[in-house]
Amino acid sequence: MNMHVGKPLNRVDGPLKVTGRAQYAGEFNVPGLTYGVAVNSTIAKGRVLSLDTDAALAVEGVVAVLSHLNRPHMAAYDESYEDMDSADGAPFRPLYNDRVLYSGQPLALVVAESFEAARYAASLVRLEYEEAHHQTDIQRETPHPAPAELPEPRGDADAAFAAAPVRVEAAYSSPVEHHNPMEPHASTVIYQPDGGLTIYDKTQSALNTLEFVSHIFGLADGDARVLSPFVGGAFGSGLRPQYQVVLAVMAALHLKRSVRVTLTRQQMFTFGHRPHTLQRLKLGAEADGSLKAVVHEVLGETSRFEDFTEHVAEWSGALYHCDNVRLDYQLASLDLYTPLDMRAPGAVLGIYALECAMDELAVAAKIDPVQLRVKNFSPINQNEGKPYSSKQLLACYEQGAERFGWSRRNPEPRSMREGEQLIGWGMASGAWEAMLMPASAKATLAIDGSLVVASATADIGTGTYTVMTQIAAEALGLPMDKVTFKLGDTSLPKAPLEGGSFTVSSVGTAVKQACEALGEKLLETAQKLEHSPFAEAEPADVEFVDGQLRLKADPHTAMAYGEILRKSGSPSLDAQVDAKPDAERDRYSTGSHAAVFVEVKVDEALGTLQVSRVVSAIAAGRVINPKTAENQILGGVVWGIGMALHEETQLDHRLGRFMNHSLAEYHIPVQADIQALDVIFVEEQDRIVNPLGSKGVGEIGIVGVAAAIANAVYHATGKRVRDLPITLDKLL
Repeated sequence: MNMHVGKPLNRVDGPLKVTGRAQYAGEFNVPGLTYGVAVNSTIAKGRVLSLDTDAALAVEGVVAVLSHLNRPHMAAYDESYEDMDSADGAPFRPLYNDRVLYSGQPLALVVAESFEAARYAASLVRLEYEEAHHQTDIQRETPHPAPAELPEPRGDADAAFAAAPVRVEAAYSSPVEHHNPMEPHASTVIYQPDGGLTIYDKTQSALNTLEFVSHIFGLADGDARVLSPFVGGAFGSGLRPQYQVVLAVMAALHLKRSVRVTLTRQQMFTFGHRPHTLQRLKLGAEADGSLKAVVHEVLGETSRFEDFTEHVAEWSGALYHCDNVRLDYQLASLDLYTPLDMRAPGAVLGIYALECAMDELAVAAKIDPVQLRVKNFSPINQNEGKPYSSKQLLACYEQGAERFGWSRRNPEPRSMREGEQLIGWGMASGAWEAMLMPASAKATLAIDGSLVVASATADIGTGTYTVMTQIAAEALGLPMDKVTFKLGDTSLPKAPLEGGSFTVSSVGTAVKQACEALGEKLLETAQKLEHSPFAEAEPADVEFVDGQLRLKADPHTAMAYGEILRKSGSPSLDAQVDAKPDAERDRYSTGSHAAVFVEVKVDEALGTLQVSRVVSAIAAGRVINPKTAENQILGGVVWGIGMALHEETQLDHRLGRFMNHSLAEYHIPVQADIQALDVIFVEEQDRIVNPLGSKGVGEIGIVGVAAAIANAVYHATGKRVRDLPITLDKLL
């Protein structure tokens, strides 16, 4: 039997990556390729008065300097600059006019025969500005309501809070974070002899990039094709097409030559980021810990030109049972680039504040933090008034606590020691949506018995190639090495953005259904053969095993797929499906859940802090590949440690500029920061969420980690740090 789903299989693309044969967007070469380097603004607001390019053009090998003064024609309307992940407002237009909207904005592109010449020449471009007053401080800008629709208030949260015998009111903050994937953003545009474009882009959706540049430059169907076979991490930074692809296409059209634009590590800080967020929580409870009131107010940043919104506050009305809830979300418009979705957008921020406040409530009510959460467990999403299709959060608490040894915890702060180090144990819940998007896939069976399945999705390091191969191989009873999955190509069947943990659910469903449809065609083809043993068989009477169609009642009655095609005279057989969410889903709320347990060690004299142990218990439905899924959770936990202790992009408000725009000064966890990490996948059956029963794991691994660490730090030290990251100066 060919059972592949649920097995911890190696990545099918692993050999290509470890041998260097996997090509990324900035690695495709053709004769005559030129290189573009962007020139970025040094002011935060104003306009360009003059642009002196003489010195740059004099550099040997420089072929052009493009700016708003000499660029090719671009679309005039905002709608042409919208993409699949756009925020409300007027999207940014690279090199469109003389207006400067933020520090780091690309204002010119130097193109040369070599990257080195282009980068040197870019340093010689001289700009004169007319500066205007800018504001980049979220606390100094008058906020306005976010356009996102929040759940209506239920009950009277403020009155219930005032009457509650146990109350907690606290403010929490989280800073700007930048994505910083290992692969910087790059685009290589190959100019074809007929004027067509082949675009290799670092993106989470080749289709999104194609639609975006086609609308901007008026490209007709067939004028361009976008490919993105490999992506070296993205974490949301590739959901929207970034400015380098616009500049590369612009230069290729202008020069009628192939152009590559790769952003430097410093330029990776010149587009979207996780927004700076201020949150205020009020929790009221009975003496036994039962929640009576939840008030969650959020202030987030956005740009002047778009209203970027996230689901930050909603989790406080959905995760626990409470009949009196009021949520609010305000935005402060700043002279910065529009924020951008970053791993578990909104949830990782809102649940950080909620879960810290829940820990403070547990202390105030003198209740164990796990028991407080069990007490307030809700099988219903009260925001929607719908039951969860499945919610094994209680099992996450139980199994996580058992593995961690939570029962040995002394609840008193500063009560646990190991030599000179204070030991702290903290925990938090996590949650994420289990979404399902429309997606298409095509399955093609060849006469040699091999199967090719295709969809224009992406693999941003999550293991998409592998899990889709597993789903297809199992659906048609084939060994893994007989199946090839194709992605990252706009010529393939349509797929949604790869993000939000919905790729396996959405594209995987399409792949499964395409293979099942192909199986039905295979049976029909076999039935038409002369003296067919399957002539009277119904679909329920047959199975697809070991590359053979066979009768369930008589396994000896079987035909190899290739034999069926040969006898029918068909060189191949294919089927394409457009998969959509089932209407039954509408009656339920769907989500993945987690319980995170953390141990920290704090040196009392030095204030140094280390996360020494993490246990993350995950309920995410059916896990297609435990190996790649665990990899995703481990990555999320590491990022959660970075969020809690390291990551912060700092602004100089006088200049309106990010100061630590390099990996030397933007701190992320290194190997020495990571100790024992343990992942548990809790058994969870869900027939409603999608035909695979899978909920995705890309996001859920990071949610709750920062809160669990903050709660452990309080338990260790007795000091409550509510402003991330928790650095040495805040502890001493």
